[in-house]
Amino acid sequence: MVTLLSLRGPHDRQKAGAPWEESLGEVQLSPPPHLPATLGCDAVGVPARHGLRLMSRLPGNGCVFADSDWWWWLVPAGSDADLRWPMPSCYAPGGYVPDRRPRLMRRPDATSPYTPPIPLYLMVCQLTGTAPAWTVPGVESRL
Repeated sequence: MVTLLSLRGPHDRQKAGAPWEESLGEVQLSPPPHLPATLGCDAVGVPARHGLRLMSRLPGNGCVFADSDWWWWLVPAGSDADLRWPMPSCYAPGGYVPDRRPRLMRRPDATSPYTPPIPLYLMVCQLTGTAPAWTVPGVESRL
């Protein structure tokens, strides 16, 4: 059985921790033409069993893609900076995901294709029972 957690694939994604299946090709998720991705485009995925619950609880959703196994939210490029997205979520730099024929499930009402990454991160943490954690370079706390 091929696992989703294989770390092979082009574009140096293994550095970002993106999981890839060996037997699948890949596809790049991109917003509809009328929604320009001026900040670049990455994607955050969760297993399909969590997709609807996560989408219904977010205060704002950008473009959401789904296939039979995963749901993917478009976020601005670099939304993984100083964050460790908890398992079983998956961060996909450049929006490159396994090609299971993801389809656009939701178009945003606004003019941005993006889901705000911080609320998405906090909701994924809540969903997985993981405490949110991020670092701020150069900032220290002293008593």
